[in-house]
Amino acid sequence: MLQPATTSQDAHLPQLTLTRNPGMDLDMNWVRSVQANTSAIERRAATLPARRSVKKDYQAAWLLKAITCIDLTTLSGDDTAARVRRLCAKARHPVNAQVLAALDMPGITTGAVCVYHEMVETAVAALDGSGIPVAAVSTGFPAGLSPFDLRIEEIRRSVAAGASEIDIVISRRHVLEGNWQALYNEMREMRAACGDAHIKAILATGELGTLRNVARASLVCMMGGADFIKTSTGKESVNATLPVSLTMIRAIRDYQAATGIHVGYKPAGGISNAKDVITYLALIKEELGARWLQPDLFRFGASSLLGDIERQLEHHITGNYSAAHRHPMG
Repeated sequence: MLQPATTSQDAHLPQLTLTRNPGMDLDMNWVRSVQANTSAIERRAATLPARRSVKKDYQAAWLLKAITCIDLTTLSGDDTAARVRRLCAKARHPVNAQVLAALDMPGITTGAVCVYHEMVETAVAALDGSGIPVAAVSTGFPAGLSPFDLRIEEIRRSVAAGASEIDIVISRRHVLEGNWQALYNEMREMRAACGDAHIKAILATGELGTLRNVARASLVCMMGGADFIKTSTGKESVNATLPVSLTMIRAIRDYQAATGIHVGYKPAGGISNAKDVITYLALIKEELGARWLQPDLFRFGASSLLGDIERQLEHHITGNYSAAHRHPMG
């Protein structure tokens, strides 16, 4: 009988009660000392897809683990309440019940559902009793260029509507201008506006220019109190990549080593197939350890990814690939 990562692996993990990241004073000496060896990072990232391939039962186990870490997302201009309710139903039951029964894995759900502020109340109602959190994108998503007071008010309204996670976008200009104090101040105010809701800081890494900027922005956002750092809005021309991910999770590792605080990581945008998922999970386990493979510390931002994972799991059970249209998201 298959014992996937969502059960057997978790049973051997220490039962930790994580302290939310309170942030710290801005340490400019630390920020300025951060560098990124781009060629070395790219070489390391290039080795992962070929070296970290798993098959058969092991592949199924990793894919089941990935489902529990998905922020199932709809962020379209034509979103409707009915679409969000269908997405929430999918989050409750992400895989065909017969497939889960064959894998002896009943009852798994996605990590969260992510929507615009306008759809928060709809999603909260649709997920009532499921334990699945609602994440709201906020602060003038995706550009983050609306007036600052309106961005703060949007956070407060999303929390009041029931969102327990807020995905904020930083002002990219602060990074590009090296204005780390402004980025830190912005992060602190947004963190305060979230109250008890966890805050994920979206760096929009495809627009930051260099991996050194990515590393420094990651560190400043964590100093400012980010509970998660996230690659992208999914709307940029370049979204999550392995070199960017390696840069960001090493910043997380350094921050944890210095402060003892666990900060989560969320790659988003462009991750749409099961093979890539396993590569990202392997990278997280190698660089940060098994504790970061839980949904309180790792998420995929995705809309179409779940469909491909379903197809791979069905193939594992039946030996046949189903048509993609048999696995609608919403």
